[in-house]
Amino acid sequence: MNILCTLCMRGGSKGIKNKCITLINNKPLFFYTLRQLEKIKFIDKVVVSTDSKKNFRITSKYGIENWFLRPKYLSRDNSPKIPVIRDALIRSEKYYQTKFDIIIDLDVTSPLRSVKDIINSYKKFISEKAEILFSVTKSKKNPYFNMVEVKNNKVSLVKKNNLISRRQDAPLVYDANASIYIWKRKSLLKYNYLFGKKTIIFEMPEERSIDIDTALDLKLVKYLLKK
Repeated sequence: MNILCTLCMRGGSKGIKNKCITLINNKPLFFYTLRQLEKIKFIDKVVVSTDSKKNFRITSKYGIENWFLRPKYLSRDNSPKIPVIRDALIRSEKYYQTKFDIIIDLDVTSPLRSVKDIINSYKKFISEKAEILFSVTKSKKNPYFNMVEVKNNKVSLVKKNNLISRRQDAPLVYDANASIYIWKRKSLLKYNYLFGKKTIIFEMPEERSIDIDTALDLKLVKYLLKK
């Protein structure tokens, strides 16, 4: 099977300017994902999807074979990610003149994942004959117990269940941790959502599940990567 890995690095991040190339220990953030990929033998090609000429230039210095810039209509603040990855797949198949059977997307803003996380998620994807996989971590908050919403000035649980009085009794729920996504080719080309009949999850521990969205997230990741 031919396997494509995509790294999506939009230039217009709002919370942290130039987030994907922010320096951590004198290395740009995306470097930590590249370092993991160096140890993955089953991935055939790695491509970067970015609309930023600065990102394009800097990633090229780290040995990535860059050859396209993401179109602007896929680079807005409200642009969903799946069409971006699909665009990278279609361009890659034309450029390399080959068909990719599996697409793995690794979010460069989640650098704490391990090489084993990538390998084991792929093994699970194959062994369970899944069409889509995405990584998760156990949620700190539970909609059946301590997540509330306000509707018509009334406060209530997101999912009310009068039989649940302890957190331990609530159904287990997860947070998507925006670290690893895997698709079969036909599913990526066909669907704009993750939740299908053959979608599975891959659980990761909390300490490897920080997705950098805020300045506080960045501080935590910098601290953990220095340990």
